[in-house]
Amino acid sequence: MIPFTDEELINPVRTSIDKIRPSLALDGGDIDFITVKNANVYVQLKGACVGCASSGNTLKFGVERQLKIDIHPELVVINVPAGMENDIDNL
Repeated sequence: MIPFTDEELINPVRTSIDKIRPSLALDGGDIDFITVKNANVYVQLKGACVGCASSGNTLKFGVERQLKIDIHPELVVINVPAGMENDIDNL
């Protein structure tokens, strides 16, 4: 059980994602933070990360790992495909 509300997680998640952004940029990628809902962090990979075969590993072992270290070990990261930003409930 995560002891934070979704609203309380937003700023720490943004800060943690900003730590990861430079690593993604080295390979021509980027990441946008969309929202936190039920302790799930919704992001969207951009640039060279879109369609990259390693994007799943980037999310799991890069982004999610950093969030778990910085904030809480039960956080889950979900990539939102382009065009689905307003339809998170159906992901």
